[in-house]
Amino acid sequence: MTSEVFFEQIQQQLDKHLPFVAYRKPGEILVNAMLQPTDDVFTVDDYSEKGFVFAPFDSTKAAILIPLEHSKGISCQNPQIIKNNTSHTKYQALDLDREQHLVLVQKGVDAIKAGLFQKVVLSRIEKTEHTITNPLEVFNALLHHYPSAFVYCWYHPQIGFWLGATPETLIHVEGSRFKTMALAGTQKFLGTDKVVWQHKEKEEQQFVTDFIVHSLKPFANKLAISEVETIKAGNLLHLKTSISGNLNLKHTNFKQVLLALHPTPAVCGLPKEASKRFILKHEPYQREFYTGFLGELNVQLKTNRNTNRRNVENNAYASIKNVSNLFVNLRCMQILNKKTGIYVGGGITKDSNPEAEWQETVAKADVMKKVLQ
Repeated sequence: MTSEVFFEQIQQQLDKHLPFVAYRKPGEILVNAMLQPTDDVFTVDDYSEKGFVFAPFDSTKAAILIPLEHSKGISCQNPQIIKNNTSHTKYQALDLDREQHLVLVQKGVDAIKAGLFQKVVLSRIEKTEHTITNPLEVFNALLHHYPSAFVYCWYHPQIGFWLGATPETLIHVEGSRFKTMALAGTQKFLGTDKVVWQHKEKEEQQFVTDFIVHSLKPFANKLAISEVETIKAGNLLHLKTSISGNLNLKHTNFKQVLLALHPTPAVCGLPKEASKRFILKHEPYQREFYTGFLGELNVQLKTNRNTNRRNVENNAYASIKNVSNLFVNLRCMQILNKKTGIYVGGGITKDSNPEAEWQETVAKADVMKKVLQ
């Protein structure tokens, strides 16, 4: 399908106020979409469902599903850049936003020093004065600016309109084999990834790695943990550790794995429940789907055991595996009444400086602002 036809069909879906999701996985050129023919709200029960899941930060609330069996799938490759008619009104965070965030971060530091938890991730929403005339143009701009991210555009008339370009995998599962990552620590990219990381960032990243390994051990075996590396995501650098292994699906189910992982210390804190309670009590807004997770749930992948195409007989021995590609919903925005809210946050430890944490959220907001200029 050509990119013109692809975007026309999505635009028609939006004009009819019908649910859809369009997305591209990291490093790929194929952009997929699922178009739901009704405005029904489908939710996930036990994560055996098939489709595209959109789950909130608060796991006690329902995760939304665009079901594979009730949707039309379309795709295109390398969509052309379409003109961005977004308003060019300049905006910046208000002084009130800054003061609120400084106070919030200090509360988090004080709570850590009082022994309530080791780390907490605190966030804010930066509201803009941009008028978004066509959100699909913003999605198109995200595709071209962030080729190594999971880029998406998600809409349901009864829930909202979200877009994002997240660098973080929650978990990728193919059959019983899985891989995930611990991603934490942030600094601006200034032309090189050969940078010095401070103790605070290294400690924060180790918290996330230890949590993921500890959470997965009851459900997995043959865990492999990589060395820490520096990666670039947009105009930012992060610390990353890759983790992989095999899930013991005979004695567990996917929902148990996800509940153990989500939310990770990279978006919540450690211990998980104590930091989550602090976030829900003290953040001056509702996160909704920010720092939740999203992606393909139990889609089927056909693989051939034989790589020699001329050996037709062995090609018959193909296997079909369930594949889930789930990503943490970071670097995202919500469009409401043609206005935009950008969600940003950062990990707080006992060594955090409120002003430095504020500046980190400003840098992260700039990742999204780039596609609104």
